[in-house]
Amino acid sequence: MKLHYMGKYNLDPASLPHGEHMPGAVPFKEAKSTKQMSLIANGLCVVLVVLLGALAAARCRPYFWGNQWQLMAGCIASLLALFPHELLHAICFKKDAYLYTNWAQGLLFVVGPETMSRARFIFMSLLPNLVFGLVPYVVGMIWPRLLFCLAMGTLCIGMGAGDYYNVFNAATQMPKGARTYLYGFNSWWYMP
Repeated sequence: MKLHYMGKYNLDPASLPHGEHMPGAVPFKEAKSTKQMSLIANGLCVVLVVLLGALAAARCRPYFWGNQWQLMAGCIASLLALFPHELLHAICFKKDAYLYTNWAQGLLFVVGPETMSRARFIFMSLLPNLVFGLVPYVVGMIWPRLLFCLAMGTLCIGMGAGDYYNVFNAATQMPKGARTYLYGFNSWWYMP
């Protein structure tokens, strides 16, 4: 995999790297713009953070006082995980991956022109959320004194909301044996 850092996304889907459309390709039924995607992802993020944060707060209540520094460190760690999160997406590509930022709409994303199976697409989408979100959250729920893990896990799970949206679309729209690829800002699937 070769990573290309492209900087700020100019909001023009035609400027994103892509291959040719595959014969018989079907577009995913999904957000058609970064603005619409941002609204969906950020809304889901808030819901996830509130729910998981409430569970974490109930679990760690006896350990909260005197350990607020762990909460702050976990919040900072979740922000520092933004680029590594995207790098974990990128390593799932076999060829070229392109990293873009769109801070105004709260998005960082990786795209690549290659096709992949539904299973690989789902794995690529979930990998950073498992590493930076679910694992720390579960560790913190098992050992509630580790408020750092609970804070980092809660926020990182929330920050993966756009990825869960992609996984939902792939799982519900792609038939068995289909492959997917990105074209512009949207995903397409086809039967090889």
